[in-house]
Amino acid sequence: MFTHLNRAQPYALALFRIVIGFLFACHGAASLFGILGGAMGGGSIPVGTWPGWYAAVIQLVGGALVALGLGTRVAALATSGSMAYAYFSVHQPDSLFPLQNGGESSAVFCWAFLLLVFTGPGAVAVDRLFSTRTAPPREEERTTREKSPAVPV
Repeated sequence: MFTHLNRAQPYALALFRIVIGFLFACHGAASLFGILGGAMGGGSIPVGTWPGWYAAVIQLVGGALVALGLGTRVAALATSGSMAYAYFSVHQPDSLFPLQNGGESSAVFCWAFLLLVFTGPGAVAVDRLFSTRTAPPREEERTTREKSPAVPV
C-alpha cells in the first residue's frame, strides 16, 4: 500500500505547491488590485505603503513563482521570510498564539513555504525544464569505469 503512496509523493508535493502558491498569489492580487474582496475591508493598498504594499508584491510574485515551480526554493524562502516577518511584527505583539492574534494564515503560509524550501517543487514544475542534472550512470557503465585502470593525463 505504501509503495503506491511513495510513487505518488512527487505529484502530491507538486499539487501542494501549486495550491499554496495560488492561494498566496490571490492574497497579493487582492491587496494590490482590490479584487477578490480587496485588502482588509475592501479596496487596495496605496503604492509604496510600508510594509503592506511590499508584502503584497512579494505575495503576488512569490506565490505565482511557487505555483509555477519557477525558482521554487528561492521564492519559497522569500515568501516564508515575509510571513515570519508579518507574524512577528503584526500579529505576535497582540498575543502569543496564532488563534488569539489572527495570525493563523501567516503562520501556516510561513511553515508551508519553509517546507517547500527543503523538499523542492515536486514532479511538475517549470524548474524541471531548465534542470541541467543528468541521469546517474547505469550500473554497467559504473562497473566498467571502476575496473579500467586510471590513465594519467
